[in-house]
Amino acid sequence: MLDVNEKETVRRAVLVDEKSQRRVARETGHSRNTIRRLLADGEVPRYRLKQARACPVLGPFKSVLEAWVAEDEQKPKKKRRTAQRMYQLLRGEDYGYRGAESSVRAYVGQVRKKARHKVYLPLEYAPGEVAQVDFGEADVIIAGEPVVAQLFVTPALARARSAGASVWLGHSSATFVKAYPGQAQEVFFDGHVSGFDFWGGTPRQIWYDNLKIAVRKVLQGAHRQEQQAFVAFRSHYLFEAHFCNVRAGWEKGGVEGRVGYTRRNWLIPVREFPSWAALNEYLSAQCQAEWARRLSGRDQTIGQLLARERAALRPLPERAFPCCTTLPAQANHLALVSFATNRYSVPTTHAHERLLLHAYPDHIEIANGSATIARHTRCWGREQDILEPRHYLALLERRPRALEQAKPIRRWRETWPQAFETYLAALKQRQPGTESTQLFVRILRLCEDHPESVVAEALHQALAAHCYTYDGVRELVRRVAQPAPPPAADLSAQPRLAAVHVSPPNLSQFNQLLAQGGAA
Repeated sequence: MLDVNEKETVRRAVLVDEKSQRRVARETGHSRNTIRRLLADGEVPRYRLKQARACPVLGPFKSVLEAWVAEDEQKPKKKRRTAQRMYQLLRGEDYGYRGAESSVRAYVGQVRKKARHKVYLPLEYAPGEVAQVDFGEADVIIAGEPVVAQLFVTPALARARSAGASVWLGHSSATFVKAYPGQAQEVFFDGHVSGFDFWGGTPRQIWYDNLKIAVRKVLQGAHRQEQQAFVAFRSHYLFEAHFCNVRAGWEKGGVEGRVGYTRRNWLIPVREFPSWAALNEYLSAQCQAEWARRLSGRDQTIGQLLARERAALRPLPERAFPCCTTLPAQANHLALVSFATNRYSVPTTHAHERLLLHAYPDHIEIANGSATIARHTRCWGREQDILEPRHYLALLERRPRALEQAKPIRRWRETWPQAFETYLAALKQRQPGTESTQLFVRILRLCEDHPESVVAEALHQALAAHCYTYDGVRELVRRVAQPAPPPAADLSAQPRLAAVHVSPPNLSQFNQLLAQGGAA
């Protein structure tokens, strides 16, 4: 192949020195066809194959290597086959490849490079038309305990690119983020409702992955068999659900990018929060702070674009969708109801009953059909017993000797006020035996109707007054819960009421009810 200097010599001889092509061909030794081609093309010479080179050894195995690379693209990086491993597999009895490992490495590199370089089409949507939803993860510390927070991320109304583009574009680029201890259908719904409230309306379309909490079965093409609860949810808010192709999450790349942005810019290094509520308040503040930003290529800030976008949103319904999972349940002989490997207590009077369990993202409610009989903070761990000690006091009053070993009471004693422990010790000192324990359990049952702090204050007063009876403590609890009535009203501004006189009652009349009262 001629180099660029030889090419210039030929072109200059003909086009500048005005020599004939025949003469230049005779002087240079090139054919007249070559001279003609060099005159028509002034670019840097490039070698072009007229047909692909034959690969008699590797050729029959190229389709196998291409299939392996395509399969590995859908797997995590740590689970992908290396080129060396592919060579070892081809050398096995199933394939019988006898070529060089370097040939396999070179071809696998070519296929992978071609797979990475994809072409996409930029898209654009009208305000209020499309939103995207996804989950992500981030390490945080909640109340001193390291946890992995599940981030529900919803960029508002993405005007994003088509599948796989690396830059997120949106009409407003407004984002909503909320953290949860885990992923579940009720969490999925609650994230939507919180996002809709944050925006002040709902978009016409939302794009998703084929997550199981929304899709029951993937059908042919773009068709999906959706979960009934999800159909009811989107029917409540009247938006359309669109799902990405299988293993093509990049089709909603706007939200994919925001997940990483949220983690890198808001939660790294690992931040500590006293509660999940505090974490979500922080995330909400960060989302609102983004409204002041003006993205590259925009003439308005995110907040200004969002204000225009809100006008195109569908208004929210009068009532929010109940973001809970409802399941039938039955309390066992320990008055425990099972849900997601954990067990939640109910009052012992409802043991063995058929009940309904409502699982919300942050709490659990258990009802008997007519009323809620138990409410617990939701546990996102596994195989834990969440016990409310008040549920067992009625049974414990009949079995006072189990006080020391009762699991709910043992846990309660770790946190209850010191007045409870002091009063129990005083009772046992005055009257050893089960009678004092039974009396103490009856006093504990006052916590069923009054706050723990009120009962603790009443026990402080009882100890000071050496009151060791149930009726006495109950009266003290009443006094603490209902302080003395306010003083009489000042009537100085109403002089006409000063003449009104109300005679006090004659209490001696009650003596007539006594056995020896009467005529005297």
